[in-house]
Amino acid sequence: MSALPRPQELALPARVEGWGRTALIAGGAFLALTALGLFFNPDQFFRSYLLGFLFWTSVGVGCLSITLIQHLTGGWWGLVIRRLLEAGARTLRLCLLLFLPVAVGLPRLYEWADAARVQGDPILTHKALYLNMPFFLARALFYFAVWIGLGYLLDRYSVELDATAGNERAYQHISSRLQALSGGGLLLMGLTITFSSVDWAMSLDPHWFSTIYGMMFMVGQAVAAMALMIVVVALLSREGPLARVLEPSHVHDLGKLQLAFVMLWAYIHVSQWIIIWSGNLAEETPWYIRRLHGGWQWLALLVVVFHFFLPFLLLLSRNLKRDARRLAQVAAVLLVMRVLDLFWLVAPDAPLGHEGGHAGLHLHWMDLTAVIGVGGLWLWFFVRGLSQRPLLSVGEPDIRALLEGRA
Repeated sequence: MSALPRPQELALPARVEGWGRTALIAGGAFLALTALGLFFNPDQFFRSYLLGFLFWTSVGVGCLSITLIQHLTGGWWGLVIRRLLEAGARTLRLCLLLFLPVAVGLPRLYEWADAARVQGDPILTHKALYLNMPFFLARALFYFAVWIGLGYLLDRYSVELDATAGNERAYQHISSRLQALSGGGLLLMGLTITFSSVDWAMSLDPHWFSTIYGMMFMVGQAVAAMALMIVVVALLSREGPLARVLEPSHVHDLGKLQLAFVMLWAYIHVSQWIIIWSGNLAEETPWYIRRLHGGWQWLALLVVVFHFFLPFLLLLSRNLKRDARRLAQVAAVLLVMRVLDLFWLVAPDAPLGHEGGHAGLHLHWMDLTAVIGVGGLWLWFFVRGLSQRPLLSVGEPDIRALLEGRA
């Protein structure tokens, strides 16, 4: 039997660490450019920053959720991306800091944070017990405490799992603890994702509500996280430790999961649209009316085609799902579509001081710079997390056996 590779052989390739530094520089530059917009249009700055924060936080939360699912269900698909998922989940510590500008901009972002508007609106007055700044901030801290706490425990048990290499009894003990943590953790994730999506996105229009809104965010987070994992796997598939274990069947499994998430995303969106449109209630349909007129309908059509129809048709191909490079191209399109879908969800709601919402589709340059700026910092932290641990879990018998056989 061959010996396991040395730790340095399982480390992140040096050139990838360089990508992290490049992302940090680019992120800092674009965030500085976005900050300049604060002096000229503060309302737009906070709206654009919220878009960037929501998207990249959703990727981190999606990574955490998929990690919990993998520990609960098992499977080779999760073994090859486990370290990537763990690094993505650790970015939520950075996202907590990135939440600070959102907290500062609450009065400019949300109608319910403006005392004068609340007093003159009976609906906002009725919801003030829940939608108020102190309680909003307390809930946000709770969400991050749950996510960061779950990520910390997963990291801790993952390190212990690696230390059990060759000890079957110890491996089974740690695996059982990870399964138990993941079962309860997924329940907490369902609750925190639902309430955070209501707080951070749905309350931009406090007169509207949807009981399926949280599910839209859950599935969208899974789509974004899996898409990023596929892109990173494709980038790492030609060198380093992943190249030693990655097989077309593993890539195929990732592609099938991406297809499932895309189909579920479409199902959730269509379900909400049918329920609200057929109900034809005055307090519900304006949300869709704003998003299907004034140019927003073309953005909706773009998202429908490139977030569902085209990826769905392409991902039906078995050959494409077994080719990491071609699968990554589809995943990259999905990442862009996730930004546009989120923009379509949050941007049309009326900014403060403008009754009735936007007259039409409006894309500001800060929308782009904020997403890239926050993304640069997120990717730097992600790569930094990847570089701190081996890219493969040698505590897993399947991984260990494959490495020993190919050493």
